[in-house]
Amino acid sequence: MLRTNLTHLLTEEDHKKVLSENENVMVCCGRMGPMCIPVYESMEELETEYPNVKFVDMEFDTPDAKVIRNLPQTRSFQGLPFVVYYKNGEVVHATSSIQSRDQITGILDKHFGNN
Repeated sequence: MLRTNLTHLLTEEDHKKVLSENENVMVCCGRMGPMCIPVYESMEELETEYPNVKFVDMEFDTPDAKVIRNLPQTRSFQGLPFVVYYKNGEVVHATSSIQSRDQITGILDKHFGNN
């Protein structure tokens, strides 16, 4: 399990459930590495600023993470983490590698409205 204060998705069923129960979801799929940790930290900070978005993480190396790894939007990604933004269960944006807080808020504001 990732050592973050985010909600952890452990299974494909968890992934499906969070998408069905939340209109706006940001999933960070990675490891506890130098490119991933800053993204998790930004997400933890943004949880209170964006109450309309569910922020969750998922371990990249688990078999169930195929729900992120095998998306058409992430298949060509090379760097961790894979970050996927969903609106009403549909992918609206996906990024890979490190993202700054400003880059993340830009995506959140564009797809989910300003906080």
